[in-house]
Amino acid sequence: MSDHTLSRREFVASAGTGAAALFLNRVPGNSVAGTNYPDMPERPLGRTGHRVRLFSLGGQAALEKPEKHDESIAIINRAIDRGVNYLDTAAAYGRGVSQRHLGEVMAARRKEVFLATKTMDRTRDGALRHLDESLMLLKTDHIDLWQLHNVRTNEEIDQIFARRGAIDALIRARDEKIVRFLGITGHYDPAPLMRGINQFEFDTILMALNAADRHRFSFADALLPLANKKGMGVIAMKIPARGRMFRPGGITMMRDAMRYTLSLPVSTVIVGCDTVAQLEENVGIAAAFEPLSQAEMARLESLTESYAADAQFFKRNPPA
Repeated sequence: MSDHTLSRREFVASAGTGAAALFLNRVPGNSVAGTNYPDMPERPLGRTGHRVRLFSLGGQAALEKPEKHDESIAIINRAIDRGVNYLDTAAAYGRGVSQRHLGEVMAARRKEVFLATKTMDRTRDGALRHLDESLMLLKTDHIDLWQLHNVRTNEEIDQIFARRGAIDALIRARDEKIVRFLGITGHYDPAPLMRGINQFEFDTILMALNAADRHRFSFADALLPLANKKGMGVIAMKIPARGRMFRPGGITMMRDAMRYTLSLPVSTVIVGCDTVAQLEENVGIAAAFEPLSQAEMARLESLTESYAADAQFFKRNPPA
């Protein structure tokens, strides 16, 4: 399912407008087939040394569907042509379909991007099997960022850090230079993720951050400041909440949705696309980005209050 499921999209964000502006730089405009495009700003991806463009391509939507092969290849190539330099996928996306589609392009364009994938397995041996499969499907000999996928509970944190847990696989892969950096991801509950990044020095975190976030189990309130304090790269997801962010009387455009999140102290946003047109729209929004004021952020948050639960469908339910 696309991250865009509505026709036109838009959105904003709260605290951190100043911080977002401070580390935003612009890079020279891209030239594709002789056409010059507006500059796409970039920010540091934490301490990795990589400077990432504001918009990054997610590996879901068309990319994880086997019947969308041609569309997927077109989207990936066009993204790189337009200056997107961070590609996100996971072993779980389409049971390998997303990685396979990316691999077709990586065979020729691997050096042009920072490539991130994930494992859902919480054991050392299972995670290493995922890594072997990822390398094969992605047609590469190394991964720039390998992440623990969708960490939801404290029990999973216990499994990850137990004897022969997944953290052993991540450290081994980094020590053997099969992966360069290590990350953790989640959108269910910020508390286990806070525990995880306090227990291990991950390089990055991928978290859910959208204009409805502050209404329930907010990732922006505690997890985001902690990640910033630790100097981690912060990748934001769930920007349009698979289209549930958009409705009459609320947020109606992707421009507002993306501008909200980019006004927070994040490195980049990842969004899955179903079409090249959606990709072009997102790149255009990122290229024209200017941080929102605190008043604009608060206004967008207020617009989501009446449907916050639906726009945060991926989070855990509040206690009864």
